[in-house]
Amino acid sequence: MRPPFRADQVGSLLRPAALVEARIRFKNGEINAGQLRKHEDEAIRAAVARQESVGLQSVTDGEFRRDYWHIDFLRQLQGVEIKQMAGPKFVGTEEQPPIATVVGKLDYTRPVMVDDFTFLKSQTRRTPKQTIPSPSMLHMRAGRKGVSTEVYPDIDAFWHDAAAAYSKALASFSAAGCNYLQLDDVAFAYLGDEKFRESCRANGDDPAQLPRRYADTINAALQNRPADLAVTIHTCHGNFKSSSATQGGYEEIAEAMFSCDVDGFFMEFDSERSGSFEPLRMLPKNKKVVLGLVTTKVGQIESKDALKRSIDKAAKFVPLENLCISPQCGFASTHHGNKLSEDDQWRKLALVVEVANEVWGAR
Repeated sequence: MRPPFRADQVGSLLRPAALVEARIRFKNGEINAGQLRKHEDEAIRAAVARQESVGLQSVTDGEFRRDYWHIDFLRQLQGVEIKQMAGPKFVGTEEQPPIATVVGKLDYTRPVMVDDFTFLKSQTRRTPKQTIPSPSMLHMRAGRKGVSTEVYPDIDAFWHDAAAAYSKALASFSAAGCNYLQLDDVAFAYLGDEKFRESCRANGDDPAQLPRRYADTINAALQNRPADLAVTIHTCHGNFKSSSATQGGYEEIAEAMFSCDVDGFFMEFDSERSGSFEPLRMLPKNKKVVLGLVTTKVGQIESKDALKRSIDKAAKFVPLENLCISPQCGFASTHHGNKLSEDDQWRKLALVVEVANEVWGAR
């Protein structure tokens, strides 16, 4: 089966305590980068084995080598600088993630995270899945204010370079044997929130135009992708220490998002925060939706019956054979992790597999 799989996952996993301790020691100068990588390797091997044991077909490295799901990739692109500045705020926490800004000509000049993927691939016979932030994440949080007007007086030139950089990145992963890549693009879901749209206007952007702009950039980046590279998009309302940043349904952005030339869409549907399934009616016939029905924000385990009822509701708008199930986001989009235990995490992933087997009869 070409990805996404009936039972799938978004990608990030809670960092084991030993890895958390090793990263602290590294930041304190007590161990070097090579020693830290050995700790990461050990943690990834264990996580891969556990993912396989619960029955997942897509296996990730848990993003164990990252501090943030997006920043660690974006900061390695030419022209990008990471700053602490105002952006969409996560509720219930004083700390806010840093923001990627573009201060120079954007380009992909060296392999980024390709070695990480190569290690993952060597550890599993399942399908190794690589996750990277979407090109929209170079713009979404700071908007036009975060893209230098001196370097890019014409914003169209910025989007052209963003697509070109990502096209190179995809080629690098493909050359390393990657057949499953996920673009994490919270921008689509965020744009369903009126407060966020207002912040876009304050940043000098027209929120009505952004969904199409983001989709067009993704499509330009994917234009020359290899036929054997399956690509998906994940969108949600944010995931930082079990908090979210926005809320709102997909009605306003679904048509543009579904125009992306990808194999499937991971969409958050674990609460009323993301609205109804009705926007799924716009999904093209040859695409899949991975229903994010299992929350990663709390440890309470969902009931199988409730999940199956939700799948039935979604199937009123999308044929059952075009649906899959997953958690609504990762369990640790940042090094902080969400407010649940590792046992909760593995129970939830096992639940996803069990429900998929019972609904579709296959993983």
